[in-house]
Amino acid sequence: MNKVLIIIAMVFATNIVVAQKINWVSIEEAVELQKKSPKKIMIDMYTNWCGPCKMLDKNTFQNKDVASYVNENYYAVKFNAEGNENVTFKGKAYSNPNYDPAKANRRNSAHELSRYFRIQAYPTIVFLDENLDVLVPLRGYKRPQQLELYLKMFKNNEHKNIKSQEEFNAYYKAFKPVFQEGK
Repeated sequence: MNKVLIIIAMVFATNIVVAQKINWVSIEEAVELQKKSPKKIMIDMYTNWCGPCKMLDKNTFQNKDVASYVNENYYAVKFNAEGNENVTFKGKAYSNPNYDPAKANRRNSAHELSRYFRIQAYPTIVFLDENLDVLVPLRGYKRPQQLELYLKMFKNNEHKNIKSQEEFNAYYKAFKPVFQEGK
């Protein structure tokens, strides 16, 4: 009887998919890590009340292909764009002086760092280069294959060769995603 249970447990164990998680760090940690080993930074600017932000977390950031690629090639920061965190970025302190704790899960005041990055919609993924300069604020929900295009374009510096909307359209059309949706 015990042998049968062990075999059944082994069969179930081999079929379990372990969800890979993105190694989220603070903005300060990302900057420090980058000094030792330069990589681009990906910042998920979200809010607690934002439905598409929650979908991005569940469907995209928990996708094993996305998580694996981000962990290998980026420093990932998750930042509440309407939160009350005190942060320092590029030598300047940022806070949210108009934050209202009673609105913690509703629309709140925009954090000064989200204003610095000119965030106008949630979610927005901000990509920074190795010099902490903004590459792009990517607005809206993205499926894994949609995000893959940007992750690979910025990682490989292919964005530097794109000078017009027509060139981006050609890049987009030629891009062949390999990330699996729903994994």
